Amino acid sequence: MTTTPPKTAPDGTPFTEKFERGLQTRRDVLGDEYVSASVDKATEYNFPMQQLVTEYCWDEIWNRPGLTRQQRSILNLGMISALGRTHELKLHVRGAINNGLTKEELREIFMQVAIYCGVPAAIDSFRTAQEVFDEMGI
Repeated sequence: MTTTPPKTAPDGTPFTEKFERGLQTRRDVLGDEYVSASVDKATEYNFPMQQLVTEYCWDEIWNRPGLTRQQRSILNLGMISALGRTHELKLHVRGAINNGLTKEELREIFMQVAIYCGVPAAIDSFRTAQEVFDEMGI
């Protein structure tokens, strides 16, 4: 039995068009399961953050012309690796694979990270990527 995702915020306010567009992009990149868990579990307290991320990150930025989703994934992997945000890196490794990047391309991104951000950041990124590859069976 499948459930229909909510079309309203926890306070009953309908989702905006920006939110719906961003939500679709977010689902395309990160996958339905992760996005549904984030949005469906949102409370009145934390929904404003979900709304901000979905409308501005996933609609305003990810849906802009000028860069492909693959190019945006490459940028995100480098920045998130440099920041050492392992949880977010896992999501964006999966997103990069969903956007058509290969394991070999991810390896090269993390090799670049080693030179410009440091070996520890790259080692963590390789470790994190391997966990995602194992989860995805690739």
